[in-house]
Amino acid sequence: MTLGEKLKYLREVEGALRGLGREMTQKEVVVAAKSELKESISQSYLSQIESGNRPHLTNSTRQLLARLFKVHPGYLVDDPEGYHTELISDLRHVEDQLDEWLVDGGERFRSDPALMQALLTLARHNDSRKCLLLLALIIDTPGLIDRLFQVLNPAEQRKEIA
Repeated sequence: MTLGEKLKYLREVEGALRGLGREMTQKEVVVAAKSELKESISQSYLSQIESGNRPHLTNSTRQLLARLFKVHPGYLVDDPEGYHTELISDLRHVEDQLDEWLVDGGERFRSDPALMQALLTLARHNDSRKCLLLLALIIDTPGLIDRLFQVLNPAEQRKEIA
C-alpha cells in the first residue's frame, strides 16, 4: 500500500470513528490538526501526498499525522514491494480484522446512535479483543450487567424507569 493510499484509508476510518458517517475531508484533517494538536498542515500538501505527487513526508509532518490518526509514525511510509499483511503477527492481524469488523458494524447501525458509538469506541481501543473477552466474562457473571449498567449509566437507568 502506498503512503497516499494509507492516508486516504486513515481519513476514511477516522471519519467513521468520529461519527461523521463518511471519510474526513482533507480540509477537516487540516482543521483537526490545528484545533486538536495546535499544528498546521496544508490541504494542498495532503492532496499531493495522496495523489503520489509528493512521495515522502517530512519527519515533522509524519509525526503530526501519526498523532492525529493515532498510528505509529512508521506506518506512514510506502510498503516495500512484495510486502504482505500476513507478515504481521497473527494476534495483531486478528486485532486489525476485529477493529475493521467493529467499524463496519458501527456503520450498519447508524439508526441506533448509541450502539454505533459503542462499536466505534470499542474499535478505537488499542486492545478491542481484550475488551470483548472482558465483556464475555461480564455476561457470564449473573446480575453483573444490570448492576454495571445501573452504576455506570444512571441517566439511561432513569429513562427506563420513566
